This record gives sequence, C-alpha cells and structure tokens, in this order.
Amino acid sequence: MTDLKNIKAFAFDVDGVFTDGSVLAMDNGDLLRIFNAKDSFSVRTARVNGFPVAIITGGCSESIISRFNSLGIPSEDIYQMSKNKLPDLQHFCKRHGLELKDVVFAGDDVPDVETLKAAGLGICPKDACVECQEAADVVSDFCGGKRFVRDIVERTLRAQGKWKFDPDQPWGFSYRDEVNAAQFKSGRHV
Repeated sequence: MTDLKNIKAFAFDVDGVFTDGSVLAMDNGDLLRIFNAKDSFSVRTARVNGFPVAIITGGCSESIISRFNSLGIPSEDIYQMSKNKLPDLQHFCKRHGLELKDVVFAGDDVPDVETLKAAGLGICPKDACVECQEAADVVSDFCGGKRFVRDIVERTLRAQGKWKFDPDQPWGFSYRDEVNAAQFKSGRHV
C-alpha cells in the first residue's frame, strides 16, 4: 500500500462513492443525487491545499459539473460517461504531471476494478461490490455517501500535516456567478 504521505492527488467515482448510489429521476432526464457535506468539505480542503481532484464517472449531467465546480474542481478534471476509467485517470495524471502511484482512486462497482488496481492507492467503501473489495488496497469502514470520501481525504491530509481550517483564508478558487451574487446580496464574503 502506498504511504499516504506520498499521495499528490485524488480521483473519485460519483454514484456509490460521493452518494449512497440512490438517484431520483427527474422529468427532464436529469438524475438528482444527495451529497454529504462532510465529504464536500474535505474535497474543498484538499483543493485549497493544492491537491488536484478528478471526478471519473459513468454518469452524465449538468448537476455533476455544477456540484464539483462548486468544490473547486475545474470542468477539465470532470470525466463523465466514462466506461473505461483507467484512460481517463491516465489523462488526468498527464494533465497534472502525475504518475498513477501518486493518486488515490475511489470506486465502488465493477467499472472501477481496473482503475482501483492501477492507482497508487485504490480504496472502496465498505458497501462496494465484491470485485472492488478484492481489487482495492483499502476497504473503508464507511459506506458510500456516508463520510467515505471524508475518511480518505482527511486521513491523507492529516498524514501530510495539511488538515487544518483557517476561516480567514479564502477557498482559493472562484464560485459560480450566482453564488458570488448571493454572497454580496447577503453581505457575507467567502
């Protein structure tokens, strides 16, 4: 297993990792997902500390882009409709000057198996499919959507002395225009 002190980036599947796998199908074809705020906070903290983060998912929706852009993940690092996830992880690594050994990859289902094996640290939630549990370096004590993402990000940042929160420090990236407009309307600044 890769030492957490050597991790330089994170890559995540979405459904079953950031969520419990449940989706609500809307009339317009979009699928709504529920995200855990603690997972989201950890991703923002990783981004503030300079960690590149990739989203590599078989899903596809504007809501995925919107959600992860709001956490500081650029659209270029969001790979949707990913059936074979390893080439997308390799592209992400090349884009950021990383090697596979530098990256944590988190997945929970059969399309994630090859990528779990190839990453520096493959991790899956405790409710992942059997194939992922066998392929992963680590099976978390947490289920998908229930602080699973927070667990690996926080452990990694703590191992590197980077798990800290300074309320006076800006997040270090721009929120969407409507969030910026709301902060000025409310008088609160991010």
